[in-house]
Amino acid sequence: MRHSRISQIAVHLPESGRTTEEVEARIAELNPGFEPPEGLIERFTGVRFRHIAPEDTQASDLAVAAIEKLFAAWGHGIDDVDLLIFAAASTDVIEPATAHIVSDKLGGSCPVFDVSNACSSVFNAIEVADALIKAGQYRRVLIACGERVSPGARYRGIATVDDFVHAGASHTVSDAGAALLVEASDEPGVIGHHSIANSSAWSATVVPLVHDKAADTMRVEYLGVKTLELVKGLDEVDIAPLLDAVAGFGLKMDDFAVVCVHQAVLAYVEVICERAGISFDRTVLTLADHGNVAAATLPLQLVTAVESGRLNPGDKVLLVGLASGLSLGVMAIQW
Repeated sequence: MRHSRISQIAVHLPESGRTTEEVEARIAELNPGFEPPEGLIERFTGVRFRHIAPEDTQASDLAVAAIEKLFAAWGHGIDDVDLLIFAAASTDVIEPATAHIVSDKLGGSCPVFDVSNACSSVFNAIEVADALIKAGQYRRVLIACGERVSPGARYRGIATVDDFVHAGASHTVSDAGAALLVEASDEPGVIGHHSIANSSAWSATVVPLVHDKAADTMRVEYLGVKTLELVKGLDEVDIAPLLDAVAGFGLKMDDFAVVCVHQAVLAYVEVICERAGISFDRTVLTLADHGNVAAATLPLQLVTAVESGRLNPGDKVLLVGLASGLSLGVMAIQW
């Protein structure tokens, strides 16, 4: 039986960034008469720093930077890839697929398409790659992720603490690129995966595309989060099918060397770990020093775990996807 495995992974993080103190100072400067409660962003979200890409950077540029690191470590290039999937919350354009832009920048000629499911985009792209490889359609699938999300942070139009809290999630977002190579394998690398959703909670976290009547154009609004609706949506989710899936893989939580949980706000990570019976010391915390890098979060945690010596060949790792909508999923991997 054919299996798939993640054979290469790389992450690109822009060097420049903004501390939480700098975010608070900028909000105060751009909103005369309003003084952000000092330290509230870090206390509420856990974020101390976020990466900010140069002004003219596109999502595809961040993805390409990560891919070039992956190719350098792999010793091969785009001509050795059978399929390229761009997976991110960000895009360069609404049409065509950003995967075409990434491929063009790399000089590629393989088939391409996008997978988009907010912060679970990479998680779902691995599911797709695994299925296509097992079906015998492709042998090497390159997953590219470029998250240019920092422009979605709301710095203007904040006059009250309620405005500040509503915009709070946008003050955690951070730019990054990631790349993963999923290859055919004789032994299971991707052991199994399972996803669930609570789509009734879709309106809790939204980046609207609205019609600007004055300019007669479409424009993207800032990220908005209705915190109480989001918490309610998470509380309503029955995660038993996810736990049953892990057991169905023949695994227990203690079998995983590390558990990578998507991180937007630290408190949600703690809640998910408690509900799922995951020991918090097995998580890989990247939120404080890197912010919410959207769909690049799980790759960033994997790279961090490898570089710190916490994840080694032969170890098992659990990926826990979480995205607005709401989408949740688990994926067991043999590293």
